[in-house]
Amino acid sequence: MKILYYDCFAGISGDMNLGALLDLGIEPSYLIDELKKIKLDEYQLKVTKELKKGIEGTKVSVIASEEAHHHKHHSHSHSHHRHYSEIKKIIEESELSEKVKSRALKMFEKIGLAEAKIHGKTLEQIHFHEVGAVDSIVDIIGAAILIEKLNIDKIYSSSVQVGGGFVECAHGTFPVPAPATTEILTGIPIKKGLVENETTTPTGATILATNVDVFDDKVQLRIKRTGYGIGHKDFGIPNTLRVHLAEIETQTNYTTSILTECNIDDMNPEFYEFAMTKLFDAGANDVYFTPIQMKKSRPAIKLSVLHTEELCSVIEKIIFEHTSTIGLRRLTVEKAFLKRETKSIDTKYGKIEIKVAHIGDSDKKWKPEYNDCIKLANENNISLQEIYNEINKHIE
Repeated sequence: MKILYYDCFAGISGDMNLGALLDLGIEPSYLIDELKKIKLDEYQLKVTKELKKGIEGTKVSVIASEEAHHHKHHSHSHSHHRHYSEIKKIIEESELSEKVKSRALKMFEKIGLAEAKIHGKTLEQIHFHEVGAVDSIVDIIGAAILIEKLNIDKIYSSSVQVGGGFVECAHGTFPVPAPATTEILTGIPIKKGLVENETTTPTGATILATNVDVFDDKVQLRIKRTGYGIGHKDFGIPNTLRVHLAEIETQTNYTTSILTECNIDDMNPEFYEFAMTKLFDAGANDVYFTPIQMKKSRPAIKLSVLHTEELCSVIEKIIFEHTSTIGLRRLTVEKAFLKRETKSIDTKYGKIEIKVAHIGDSDKKWKPEYNDCIKLANENNISLQEIYNEINKHIE
């Protein structure tokens, strides 16, 4: 499995992230050309190779032009105080790919919800301060562009060094990590106090919180390439972000599916099988019924359907047409499943297909094709158990 691993030994900021991802081998011209697809105040993206404490890496600077500087001081729409809705419009009206738009919007929503909670406002009322500036917008949208460009299977990260001391924010002086950073990193493992400076910014925290699938300091990697993003501050430690393109040996695959469910307490049980058949015929990956108790201790059935996102409208139509429910719920879930293969074995009773799933390098799970077993049991006038006993003789 191809992964991106963030080694946040000195924290993370938006510009360090851009530098580290570019340092993995992406041409700066690619990022520059993609960023031209958004309508934003004039700025210059400066990409250089620099040393930090003897470590060479890529440094990215987003420099607002004199024109943008003039505009932001003579306009009611101050670039440092953009509302969430304004940033959302900039992204949605851009020519970026839908995947990049979606990833960028999730990051800004993450920041917006954190700010809303801190200040007791709604997401729509929130206006961004530092994160509303042109450099932070470029950092976040640029992160979405480069992550999609890397085309990885999963993103991992170490615990996050946040630093120590105090930091100046738009609302005053606060202890590190700043309130927004603290809220964004809720539930994520952090380390404090390596230096008396802010090492993880709200932008950096958001990039991790929105995109990282697993936080693990002890993950075993096979590193293919390493990139370093050079920060703008100078500490007693190298102010750099290290990222690895790596592989993890695993027999587990991951995919995202949709789980559509509804509760039914007023339907003829004879109709369930018909509805299940319709759902499977439409392409559902799995359909199952679970006995439940609803309010007033009424017995009921929960119908669960696992399917791809493309089938949402089809599955919904079938459920409403072939069950008595008048409402349903839909969840996005992650599936983990073992790599598998199908083999054919010759037994003294005939050929049988078996599914073999691998756990690690040597352990296996196997399951014979049920219909094949039934067919051979009937043809040979023997029990299913005898068929299974014969299969066991052929399983390694």
